[in-house]
Amino acid sequence: MDKKRIEAAVTEILLAVGENPEREGLKETPKRVAKMYEEIFSGLHDDPARHLKIFHEPEQHNELVIVRDIPLYSVCEHHLLPFIGAAHIAYIPQKGNIIGLSKFARIVDCFARRPQVQERLTAQIADFLFENLEPYGVAVIIEAEHLCMTMRGARAAGSKTQTSALRGIMRTDAKSRSEVMALLTGSGR
Repeated sequence: MDKKRIEAAVTEILLAVGENPEREGLKETPKRVAKMYEEIFSGLHDDPARHLKIFHEPEQHNELVIVRDIPLYSVCEHHLLPFIGAAHIAYIPQKGNIIGLSKFARIVDCFARRPQVQERLTAQIADFLFENLEPYGVAVIIEAEHLCMTMRGARAAGSKTQTSALRGIMRTDAKSRSEVMALLTGSGR
């Protein structure tokens, strides 16, 4: 990450909007923003596979596993404003392959820490889990509020966008899809 270049760009933005980057409250802002970008875009230089720990259980667990309300913070690539929400993940293990539950949060965070659109983020998480866990099926639902809709444009504060990505039997089997969607969207809780 080229923090000096980010600092110079932030200084230019401050000048372009009519601010004085030398003003007391803004003197350190370019450095703070560069440090913040290094943190919130760290997923650009992170491999989600490093967070993957698959356990090969001798017992063939093949029942639905759900992890709900995984906190999610990302940045919309269209306006560079945050979107904040939660990811809900379900999978049905196969071949004894199960994952440590905390790894779901790390994988979500890794993909979220990139300039993103919610639709792609949802699909990336589902594809990654489906390819690496080799489960019968995976479902990922993300619900998020986009500050680009809250702060500007439509100014629709409180509105949430929901996206889903279904893989394997979660997509192809109507009964499995119905069960998981009811549980993940709240009507089956």
